[in-house]
Amino acid sequence: MTAALLFDLDGTLVDSDAAHLRAFQRVFAAHGVALDRQTYETHIHGSDNPAIGRAFLPHLSAAEQAATLEAKEARYRRDLGVVEPIAGVEALLDFAAARGLRCAVVTNAPRANVEAVLGALGLAARLPTRVLGPELARAKPDPLPYRTALARLGAVADRSIAFEDSLSGLSAAKGAGLMVVGLTTTLAADRLLAAGAEIAVADFADPRILPLIEARTAAPGKKT
Repeated sequence: MTAALLFDLDGTLVDSDAAHLRAFQRVFAAHGVALDRQTYETHIHGSDNPAIGRAFLPHLSAAEQAATLEAKEARYRRDLGVVEPIAGVEALLDFAAARGLRCAVVTNAPRANVEAVLGALGLAARLPTRVLGPELARAKPDPLPYRTALARLGAVADRSIAFEDSLSGLSAAKGAGLMVVGLTTTLAADRLLAAGAEIAVADFADPRILPLIEARTAAPGKKT
């Protein structure tokens, strides 16, 4: 069994929360729902769309909730524009490739978003393994997406690391037995650390990351 690096998408590989908030605000306004940043961070950040629909659109049928959330995602993709990956991610993927570490994206985003964002970031070919919560029986914060990623990669949790920016994602990764590096794109470092992140970083260029990976992914009995 091997070691792996598992990456959330929104807020982890790309700083996209402001764009998601704008898309939610525009689509929800048509249904009389006002949304501010604090509410977004507390109740939407890291959640899957069915849960968001139940929480914010209870006056709509399940089909209407799904259609509204699909419209939100389409709006997000339409307004995507030019995006940049979080600093340091390409170098980190080079590091992983040189050491034979397998990588995957593990996200609650719908497939159309994943393909659009990874394509815009220039990372699609580098991260072909993608585990999507909406396509599984349970999305984050359930550990199933991370357990599924580990199984697909043939990796073990106790030698692998997840990179997450949300409390729900962090809970999912910890529940799967992973060490977690928290990204402070949305939440403060103290909140991520209190939720169980090993370290909290602004980006992938943080000098603490590579030594942490080397220690975590070393084969049993091998000194780093």
